[in-house]
Amino acid sequence: MKQRIVGLDLARALAVIGMVIVNFKVVMHASAADAPWWLALFDALDGRASAVFVVLAGVGLSLISQRARQSGDAGALHAARAGILKRAAFLFVAGLLYVQVWPADILHYYGAYMVIGAAVLSWRTGALFAAALAMVAGFVLLATAIDYGAGWNWETLAYAGFWSPAGFVRNLFFNGFHPVFPWAGFLLLGMAAGRFDLQSPAVLHRIFITGLGMGIAAESAMLIGAMYATPGEGIWAHLWSSGPLPPLPLYWIAGAGDALALIVACVWIGERWRNARLLAPLVHTGQLALTLYIAHVVVGMGVLEALGLLNGRTLAFAVTSALLFSAGAVLCAHLWRRRFALGPVEWLMRRCTG
Repeated sequence: MKQRIVGLDLARALAVIGMVIVNFKVVMHASAADAPWWLALFDALDGRASAVFVVLAGVGLSLISQRARQSGDAGALHAARAGILKRAAFLFVAGLLYVQVWPADILHYYGAYMVIGAAVLSWRTGALFAAALAMVAGFVLLATAIDYGAGWNWETLAYAGFWSPAGFVRNLFFNGFHPVFPWAGFLLLGMAAGRFDLQSPAVLHRIFITGLGMGIAAESAMLIGAMYATPGEGIWAHLWSSGPLPPLPLYWIAGAGDALALIVACVWIGERWRNARLLAPLVHTGQLALTLYIAHVVVGMGVLEALGLLNGRTLAFAVTSALLFSAGAVLCAHLWRRRFALGPVEWLMRRCTG
């Protein structure tokens, strides 16, 4: 039996820390008038950490269903699919509860992605890659037919009509923070990547080079386009934008490539220094990612709000606050995992889904 791939937990920890930095920066409306390059650097993280999180989810779906798929046992495949659907339902409901506190929640979208993942669990690897690209193409087609800005107040990032049937569907599938089109493509890409032997150095090398090439090509195209291309109209005015709102094809390619490269690098580090004591706290952080994702808003931002420190801050303050919270989270996760197998929210999900 193969050992657990601890590098995936390491990548998950880095993704959570990245999301904390991005979200603290956004909520604080962080500015850096005296250091615009630093702001541009941290702006480049927007949507990247979340993409890593979703690609990792896809890798996980392939790994947990590997035995069922390889055996060809229809009963085992059905059981794997049922387990995924239960987790999807838990995340969807938990996310809708959490959105009351954190409107930029990803969990309910995550649940929708997993429903799609369960449906295509037995597809061939090539079909998964094609389906990932189809999600990107689907977003482009929707963008030509539907107003991407419908429901949005871009000044406050508030979404009107979220709880109306039409608004909810539009937000979930097309113009929310992490809509199914094209974000489910990240999960499908992860499922395809998870079919390869992630403990083979040769395989890791090929995936890393592919991801790095995708990331560099897309990031370079966006940089050159932003400098020299003539702006378009409507949603296409953001064609060369590196941000996830709107999630246009170049952003998706960059996010996908960056995610693959980072995940492979973490897998390699995890295999190379599997027993390193300094790596354990980050690995444990990745194993409690769901708990920490919720805690960074409820605890981290909650404390800052209570102290009156949440609005109109500098970039330095926002990043420092995020890093201090992350350091505390790493320590707490490490101490928790020394006594308990699962984090609080992970335990609740296990209890609810069996």
